[in-house]
Amino acid sequence: MAKNNAAATAIPGPAIAGHGAALLPSVTVDGYNSQLRDEEGFVGDRARRDAFFEALDHWRALAAQRRKDPFGEPMTGKVSKQQLDRLLKNGEPFDQAMVLSAAEDYAQDLAKVLRRLLRTKEWRDTQRVVVGGGMSANRFTAIALARAELLLREGEIDIELQPIRHEPNEAGLIGAAHLAPSWLFSGHDSILAVDIGGTNMRAGIVELNLGKREDLSKASVLRFELWRHADDEELDREAAIDGLVAMLEDLIHDAEKQDLKLAPFIGIGCPGEISEDGGIETGAQNLPGNWESRRFNLPAALRKAIPRIGGADTAVILHNDAVVQGLSQASFMQDVERWGVLTVGTGLGNARFTNRGKVKKKKG
Repeated sequence: MAKNNAAATAIPGPAIAGHGAALLPSVTVDGYNSQLRDEEGFVGDRARRDAFFEALDHWRALAAQRRKDPFGEPMTGKVSKQQLDRLLKNGEPFDQAMVLSAAEDYAQDLAKVLRRLLRTKEWRDTQRVVVGGGMSANRFTAIALARAELLLREGEIDIELQPIRHEPNEAGLIGAAHLAPSWLFSGHDSILAVDIGGTNMRAGIVELNLGKREDLSKASVLRFELWRHADDEELDREAAIDGLVAMLEDLIHDAEKQDLKLAPFIGIGCPGEISEDGGIETGAQNLPGNWESRRFNLPAALRKAIPRIGGADTAVILHNDAVVQGLSQASFMQDVERWGVLTVGTGLGNARFTNRGKVKKKKG
């Protein structure tokens, strides 16, 4: 495959929506990537993924004074979420208390972060927050979220906290289907989606299932590829783009073999502030090479490498990764007006939304 020119200048594509747009088909993005600071640094760092495991290390060290550590060595950086869930279900009370103590510490920190966010103009009057990323889809996470909600309600903050519905590897792909208007998908049954993170890149085929539900609530990931690019310390930006293009070309070939009707569209979630022309202004420091250069345009690079899909010009929309992950929940947030998402990873991503349609009241 020819080397991709990742420094390509912007190449016009089909006009459908601006990159990093505030006005999307089903929601208005009130704000994202809020970077709150205090004397200790970024407030969101207190609720990052490592914060939970640092708390768990503290309680493990105390528990080890009395009994054998249930996880063994090494310390918590290598403990899986499945191990934590098994311990909560079947472990000895003392060991369960250790995990619950870490969940309590994390819940306290998460509640503090949310109090700060909810005082900002963008997050005011938020009714529900979904939490995704590497801390979702586990029992101990659900307990920590429930505890954080109780702490907020104790402070007379009326809000719901809940884990994101989709698997972490899938939410950031499914959300891409909400970046484009429904007319773009007419006559098609699937799209290509990309989720770029500081450790991994994911590219997948999202089956829209519009015949089952027009609101995309039945959209699902048919297949995805995951590349742990952080393992390659010598990787530069151009090689990273080439690797991403190779994944997308493989998915296009796979879709053709399965007789899928791919829409001529690629939706992308990426860390940082996204400009209208598809540039990444800030927040991409964990990606290989300089993705914030004014000479680099990711959507243009992908259109240059994959100019057509299914005989039609390729359209590409780029938005912040927390926004895209949150959009995967848009179909399930129709009973509230204002809602947000937190994505827990190496940092804490965030986005706040206001639904554009009328609120549908819960039945019963």
